[in-house]
Amino acid sequence: METALKDRSVETSPQLYARIAGWLYLFIIVAGLFTEVLGHQRLIVSGDAAATAHNIMAHESFWRINIAVHQMWLVCAVGITLILYVLLRPVSKNLALLGAFLNLVSIAIEAVTTVTLFAVLFFLGGAGYLKAFELNQLHTLAYLSLKLYNYGFATALVFFGCYLFLNGYLIFRSGYFPKAIGVLLMIASVSYLTNSFVLYVAPTFADMIFPILVLAFIGETSFCLWLIVKGVNVPKWDERARS
Repeated sequence: METALKDRSVETSPQLYARIAGWLYLFIIVAGLFTEVLGHQRLIVSGDAAATAHNIMAHESFWRINIAVHQMWLVCAVGITLILYVLLRPVSKNLALLGAFLNLVSIAIEAVTTVTLFAVLFFLGGAGYLKAFELNQLHTLAYLSLKLYNYGFATALVFFGCYLFLNGYLIFRSGYFPKAIGVLLMIASVSYLTNSFVLYVAPTFADMIFPILVLAFIGETSFCLWLIVKGVNVPKWDERARS
């Protein structure tokens, strides 16, 4: 009986981990679209600090909800980091661990970067200590905070892009995930890295290169849905883990 339970545990645990990771990943994707595409980015008017300030203060509660959702997805990302480390460790423990460290750095940078979104509210909040500044100066400071957020987010994506490349490589080699998923994740990694470094080196071209992130969406969504629907090939995972 004990042997049967043990065997069953070995067989079902990686599948359970995969499904949990898939649902967490789905939440992150949906939350990311909500906050970055349909959320606070929709309130920002490029090059117009005053109009941006007006939009944000007219939707302050919505702005705060976006920040809260952002923090929730970062917490989920920590959980996924652990699960994917467990799932990919049989391929290469060292590379899986390196990937986990890279993603934890990415999450930490992104978490700190979201503080700049609160700074926007501080500058526009109308507190008494802000009377030393002219209104247009406060609008400019708030807009600069948003620019800083964009660069902080891009920096987090550099570390995340490296993490994604390692995951794609390990998935490609695993034998218990489709090789195509690994290739898609490596392509997604390159798109993230390209987007970030173009913003660093040639920011005037950042908007032109932004559509390349569609490749990242395709790669990550494919992996997410595979985890939910198919999970992991348990016999092959078990064979690799035992070896």
